[in-house]
Amino acid sequence: MKAVHFGAGNIGRGFIGETLAANGFSIDFVDVNSTIIDALNQRHEYDIELAAASHEKIHVANVDGLNNKDHPEAVVAAIEKTDLVTTAIGPKILPFIAPLIADGIKARAKANDETKLDVIACENMIGGSQFLKSEVYKHLAGADKDYADTHVGFPNAAVDRIVPLQHHDDPLAVSVEPFKEWVVDESQMARPEIKLDTVVYVPDLEPYIERKLFSVNTGHATVAYTGKYKGYKTIGEAIADPDIFKQLEGALAETRDLLSHKWDFTVEELKAYQDKVASRFQNTYISDDISRVARTPIRKLGFDERFIRPIRELKARNLNYDVLLDTVGMIFTYDEPSDEESVKLQQLLKDNDLTTVIKQVTKLTDDELIAAIAKSYQAKLAAK
Repeated sequence: MKAVHFGAGNIGRGFIGETLAANGFSIDFVDVNSTIIDALNQRHEYDIELAAASHEKIHVANVDGLNNKDHPEAVVAAIEKTDLVTTAIGPKILPFIAPLIADGIKARAKANDETKLDVIACENMIGGSQFLKSEVYKHLAGADKDYADTHVGFPNAAVDRIVPLQHHDDPLAVSVEPFKEWVVDESQMARPEIKLDTVVYVPDLEPYIERKLFSVNTGHATVAYTGKYKGYKTIGEAIADPDIFKQLEGALAETRDLLSHKWDFTVEELKAYQDKVASRFQNTYISDDISRVARTPIRKLGFDERFIRPIRELKARNLNYDVLLDTVGMIFTYDEPSDEESVKLQQLLKDNDLTTVIKQVTKLTDDELIAAIAKSYQAKLAAK
């Protein structure tokens, strides 16, 4: 079996690539990083190290590299012959690879290839594959679009594995945490007979995406912003502070309350899942810089993002969201000169009325909630 994977970075090699290789796939990694692509083509293999006391090594072989900037035609040819397409490149980059995927689909249609194909976006976003589908379809028309409708699936996925900031002399070396989770919506698959070991297939992905978003993403960001507010530099330092760990537990208790009211998860199983999440943040082998975890605060304050969305939904159900609201107050104080969005946010707060900034950043229209965020921010600013 063959796979084309877009994104030869740490998540691509250290998670998706590892899983594909363990399932017997040969992998064509697609990237614009010529150093990594050249190394893949020279060696056709690399090692992953687990960020744990064991430092266990996992060997990945039968891999190649394709530079989509220099050789887009080679990428199209690979998609024409592949059994699976995956991505791990970041949500903002998906529109840029859509034309290549569309050209690959056109090539399959022209060859009258009846083999079905799934394209799975393994991104840190809700509805990633369906978003990619909408971008790909911008480059399809007529018979090619009809072919895609019947032969190509874009099943959404939820992926979870922490890859810490790292520096290696070997461009292919990558360190990842032992934990990993990859969940795929099987109802959207065009080729459901291809099921990967260690990947979970479910009829409805939304509960799992929200469980991950409101636990891992909300939790990690809570530690980061609370840690920054208290003057820490790394996640490891921050989470060792009992007050910050209490903040994390409080935020997770609130999202757990929401998830148990929305979905079929029991409080007990959510508690076990979130306790595991907290223990992962405490892994000293994957301690990360707070500035990396907290980066892009404006995006993280988005209407459907990891704080505002659960706050909105908790409020709608008359459930408590005090800790999440307290954390949002700290996010608005986040001042990191190396972070473009942080600089922009602080400038907005200097130049504009606070209520206007909160509305602009969060897209909230609930005056009561906007006022509560303003009060939280002002309290945090005064206490600094």
